[in-house]
Amino acid sequence: MGRMNTVFLALVVALITKDAMAEQHVVGGSQGWDETTDFNSWVSGQTFKVGDQLVFKYSSLHSVVELGSESEYKNCDIGNAVNSMSSGNDVVKLNKPGTRYFACGTLGHCGQGMKVKITTVSGNSSTSSSSSSSPTSSSASQGLVSLVLIVALLIASLLNQF
Repeated sequence: MGRMNTVFLALVVALITKDAMAEQHVVGGSQGWDETTDFNSWVSGQTFKVGDQLVFKYSSLHSVVELGSESEYKNCDIGNAVNSMSSGNDVVKLNKPGTRYFACGTLGHCGQGMKVKITTVSGNSSTSSSSSSSPTSSSASQGLVSLVLIVALLIASLLNQF
C-alpha cells in the first residue's frame, strides 16, 4: 500500500509542478493595458511559454480584441476579431506555440500603439523572445514556494516508508 501512495503522490506532484511553473504575465507590466504603455519594450523582456497566462488589466475606457492575422494586427483592422473581452481583468491562456495578436477595441487606440504581438514557445523550449527575459517576481516567488512545498511532501512521504 505504501508504494501505491508514493505513486499517487508522484502523480499529484507532477501535476502541481506543471501548473506552478506556468507564469502569469500582466500585459504592459505595472502600467497595464493602457495607451501610454510601450508594448514593444514590454514584450522584449518576456518569454511566453505554453501554459502561461496573459492578464489584461485596464479601465472601462479600453477593451481587448484578439485579431486573427498579422495583417489585421499591422493595419489595426479590429472588425473581424476572433475574440473580444471587456471585463477589465481578462485572462488568456497560452495553449499552444505560435503567435497571437491583441489590440484595444476602442476607436483609435490600436493606431496609437495599443496593441501587442505575443509569440508563445513550447514549455520545454529554451528559446526566448529576448536574451534578457526574466519571470515576473510574483510568479517566480509562487513557483519557488510551490517547488519547496512539493519537495517537502515528497520527503515526508519517503520518510513514512521507513
